[in-house]
Amino acid sequence: MNYVTGTTTFQIESPSAVSLGKFDGLHRGHRELMKHVLARKKEGLTPVIFTFEKNPTRMFQGLSGQNIMTNEERRDLLADAGIEELLECPFIPQISHMEPERFVKEVLVGQLHAAFVAVGEDFHFGFQRKGDCAMLKSLGKQYGFLVEVVKKVKSHGRDISSTYVREALHEGNIPLANELLGYRYFVSGEVLHGRQIGRTLGLPTTNLLPSSQKLLPPNGVYLTKTFLEEGDYYGITNIGYKPTVGGETQKGVETFLFDFQGDLYGQKICVEFIEFERPEQKFKSLEELKARILSDVYWGKSKIYVKS
Repeated sequence: MNYVTGTTTFQIESPSAVSLGKFDGLHRGHRELMKHVLARKKEGLTPVIFTFEKNPTRMFQGLSGQNIMTNEERRDLLADAGIEELLECPFIPQISHMEPERFVKEVLVGQLHAAFVAVGEDFHFGFQRKGDCAMLKSLGKQYGFLVEVVKKVKSHGRDISSTYVREALHEGNIPLANELLGYRYFVSGEVLHGRQIGRTLGLPTTNLLPSSQKLLPPNGVYLTKTFLEEGDYYGITNIGYKPTVGGETQKGVETFLFDFQGDLYGQKICVEFIEFERPEQKFKSLEELKARILSDVYWGKSKIYVKS
């Protein structure tokens, strides 16, 4: 996949099938848009996702800049899905102040050579969000591209959206978040050296420090599945600051893998979240901490056996 970011200078040479949006989380609604774009490959169109480096809506509303997935995670999932061009445009005045027709003429047609465009029912574009689906369809007829407005995917009587996923994550409702996403919410990164307290307790762990831009569920203990170069392993994961051992300044993701022995330092891993168990706690001693971790392990393994 060709990945372009940090610039407004991009050019697709062949006719393309494009979907535009924020694509935070790549949930089931986004996947539906992607399905329509990818279906046009058989007509010789290049599948393209046009999005932004940062979420414009959250910027304007003064909300947290944290995203359900990092830009790097989004890039990897889009590549796996078969998207051939990912354009992450900086949200700068040159772009944000474009009138809708100018955006269509200069960007969609002039730079992307769009022959097909798929958008959601609530899609808006151009300066002050003046453009909508009806305008896009009209401009499509004028400039020679087909527009398909894709219906929202629903769950529990509600439109699936990044906001809905965020709410589930904020509540620690991992099963609901995973259902909305269509895959398990995950944290990925390189295993770093920690204080090795777990090794001292006979329970060695992997330590990740997620990007500050990554939205994390509440601090606490979760049942997880971790994917390594060697294979995949269930385990329990703590999100938080490790208050029992003096605390950390940056929130970390620490995982004890069931039935695994080995050195993972420097390896890139992916931790998928399955279920929340309990909030992070501060214990009076390392012995009390170890006893609680062993209880967490028992809980986690019992969940696996029930699932299997």
